[in-house]
Amino acid sequence: MADEYKQVILVRNDLKMSKGKTAAQVAHAAVEAVLRSPKQELFLWRESGMKKITLKVSSEKELFMFLQRAKDMGLTTALITDAGHTELEPNTRTCLAIGPDKEKSIDSITKTLSPL
Repeated sequence: MADEYKQVILVRNDLKMSKGKTAAQVAHAAVEAVLRSPKQELFLWRESGMKKITLKVSSEKELFMFLQRAKDMGLTTALITDAGHTELEPNTRTCLAIGPDKEKSIDSITKTLSPL
């Protein structure tokens, strides 16, 4: 069986962003990670349905812990920092995209997290 591919976006649950703000931040993360991804990973991800999953983390500290784990594994990441024009203070880290990459690689880091 061929490897499955996906992208996950980790969202800080402690910020209590509105649904619209959350959607915009998740979109920023997903797009930025895609722009940073190797062409082969993108191709395989697109061919397998472009799966995206949003998961919640409890704090900025936890977000950075997952960022480091993903970097240590060589996975593509995109950490999003809000400009502070609407709901949040400037330079608030809101979410982190990991992948697209092999599902089993991403799951080895994020399997303990709950859906958003």
